[in-house]
Amino acid sequence: MAYEHAIILTGGIATGKSTVSSMLKSHGFDVIDADVIAKEILPLHVKEVEALFGDRVMCEGAIDRKALGALIFNDKKEREKLNAFLHPLIRQEIFRRCDLLEAKQKPYIIDIPLYFESDGYSCRLVAVVYAPVEVQRKRLMVRENFTKEEAQKRIDAQISIEEKKILADFLINNSFDMKFLESEIEKFITFVRGTYAHCKI
Repeated sequence: MAYEHAIILTGGIATGKSTVSSMLKSHGFDVIDADVIAKEILPLHVKEVEALFGDRVMCEGAIDRKALGALIFNDKKEREKLNAFLHPLIRQEIFRRCDLLEAKQKPYIIDIPLYFESDGYSCRLVAVVYAPVEVQRKRLMVRENFTKEEAQKRIDAQISIEEKKILADFLINNSFDMKFLESEIEKFITFVRGTYAHCKI
C-alpha cells in the first residue's frame, strides 16, 4: 500500500536512528516507530512465541526478551522464524496508524529499522541514518557492553549500512558529533519542505 505523505526512516544498528527520530519529533513531525510497536505487540503473543521457540525464551510465564534477542542474533533461521511471525503484525499496525496520519495531509515519519530487510511498504521517500561500520561497532561495544565479536554479529544480522546508503533517497550522516547531526537534520527538513511544497511543515 502506498502512502503519499509517509517518509521511511531507516538505518543500521547503532547508527543513531532513534536519536534522529527524536529530533524530528521535536521539529513537529509525527513518528510511527516500528520498534515501539514490536515491543507493544510481543507480550500479547506469549503462547505463539513459546510454540515457536520453546521455554528457552520464557521466564515465569513471560517472554524473556534478552534470551530471545540472543537466540535470534546467533541463528539466522530462528531470526527469520520470528520475523515471519512478527513483521505482518507490525506492518498491519503501521498501516492502521498511517491511515490516521494521512488525513492530516502533511509528511510524517515511519521509523523502520529493517525496512530494506522487509517488504510490503511503498512510500515516496526513504531516508537512511548513516554511520560507518567501525562507528556502529564501537557504539555497540560501549552502549551494550558487547565484545567486538558480539557487536559484529549484531551488525552482520542486517543488510550492510554501505548498501543501505546506496539505496537511500536522502542520507543523514551521523558519523560525527551532535552539532554536525543537527545540521544534517536541518538539511533533511529543507529537502522534505521542497519535496512536499504543497504541505505546511
